[in-house]
Amino acid sequence: MANFDRIDRISAEVTRELDRIIRDELNDPRIRGTWSIVRAEVTRDLRYCKVRISILEEEHRKGMMAALKSAAGFIRRELGKRVELRYVPEVLFELDTNIEYAAKIDRILKETEGGHDA
Repeated sequence: MANFDRIDRISAEVTRELDRIIRDELNDPRIRGTWSIVRAEVTRDLRYCKVRISILEEEHRKGMMAALKSAAGFIRRELGKRVELRYVPEVLFELDTNIEYAAKIDRILKETEGGHDA
């Protein structure tokens, strides 16, 4: 059980540092709009880190994901400088649309409630 706590702590630290690196160090014009790192999951062997990122504006998603994937090597090097780990995980970016989906469901529910006033 202690190993899972350690992985959770590492994942949380990696999430914080990735956010800082992307916001402060990347100067790619494709990185714009409203975005958030939803979760960074580091594997138990610390070889990979799957980063789920939510991008609110649909028109920025494709460009931003391309920018992040092309900067993955730089991001990994920066992460290695900031987080003390035996292995610096390979960073894999994945688009997360759960927030958009939840907002859509919320909007549908509100429309449905509006049509049933008693």
